[in-house]
Amino acid sequence: MALQTGEKSTKRMKNRIRKNKLFHTLFFGATALSLVILAMLFYRIISQGAGNLSWDFIKNFPAPYPDRAGIYAGLVGSLLLIAIVAVVSITIGVATAIYLEEYAKKNKLTSFIQSNIQNLAGVPSIVFGLLGLTFFVYILNFDFSLLSGGLTMSLLVLPIIVVAAQEAIRSVPNDLKEASYGMGATKWQTVLRVVIPAALPGMITGSILALSRAIGETAPLLVVGAATAIYALPDSIFGSYTAMPIQIYSWISKPGDEWPVVAATGIIILLIVLLIMNTIAALIRNKFQRRN
Repeated sequence: MALQTGEKSTKRMKNRIRKNKLFHTLFFGATALSLVILAMLFYRIISQGAGNLSWDFIKNFPAPYPDRAGIYAGLVGSLLLIAIVAVVSITIGVATAIYLEEYAKKNKLTSFIQSNIQNLAGVPSIVFGLLGLTFFVYILNFDFSLLSGGLTMSLLVLPIIVVAAQEAIRSVPNDLKEASYGMGATKWQTVLRVVIPAALPGMITGSILALSRAIGETAPLLVVGAATAIYALPDSIFGSYTAMPIQIYSWISKPGDEWPVVAATGIIILLIVLLIMNTIAALIRNKFQRRN
């Protein structure tokens, strides 16, 4: 009897080992395939667009000829959009997360709000574009302006920032809060001096990832009227604008063999901007982590 039990245990152990090896192989294969595809994509973009990369390409405005086209208007427009998105979405998103985690009562209404915020994070971006078109362009009469585009993109990334900030706040140990209360601090003092500094690295990471998504989105900006080509920078938040994804989309849609090369160069500039943003986020996050 004991021998049969030992044999069954050995068989179960062998089956588990085989399953573990199988899933390890599957996961490794999926990761390797993803890396190969990513490497091929980078190679295609760099090999096709690096030869056209120059300072003239960065400082020139769009032009009807490939050898004169530049991304300056799209680069400045994207940076202005991200500035609006960062101010609006991070302020509202972090404030919402603090309220839901520290002040709101834990009831069905709060659970309903949180579940809907999480669902909004997965809504297709075109839906936010239609919402921005209806509310900001037509109802508030902001027209097809830089402000309409920035506010629409803020709606797109707001749920992501709220969810990331909530997770960062939940990761703060309760012992820190209790120690603050024990020393006579009020609720707001505890949130301001204990919770926010401890959760700040996670908030920054989530916010930068959300902004990185915003800077690469095209569909909402097309809906709210971003120009495919402009020859002047916006003079105010109510001026006309374009963005790097819009210009890249415009170039890749044009006939001819030279325009895809221009589009690949624009993608390189976009990737450099994303790399700079993520590097700054990593430096800020590491600084606050060392401080904590």
